[in-house]
Amino acid sequence: MDKSKKIKMTQTSPLIETQNLELMAKRTISETSNVYEALAVISRRANQISAEIKQELHSKLEDFASHTDSLEEIHENREQIEISKSYEKLPHATILATKEFQEDGLAARYND
Repeated sequence: MDKSKKIKMTQTSPLIETQNLELMAKRTISETSNVYEALAVISRRANQISAEIKQELHSKLEDFASHTDSLEEIHENREQIEISKSYEKLPHATILATKEFQEDGLAARYND
């Protein structure tokens, strides 16, 4: 993930806010102003963001992975815990996708 996305993610409020559905509907790709179309675009983008975050987290935590199955070797790694906590504090992917949609950062099209 590039730096601009990380900065945007950390500056976005993780709190859920109510949205104006009429404004969302006006930004859809068709002329019908369909709320469900807007939500479908947002949900697809949220899935993409979630997959990107998950992949990045797994790549960072791979360094700490132990490839042995011994229970005796399980111990707390401070760095691993800090990385996990920092990802837990990020806003949910749906919030990020909604913000992108509101800022006209999403482009969608129909496949014919």
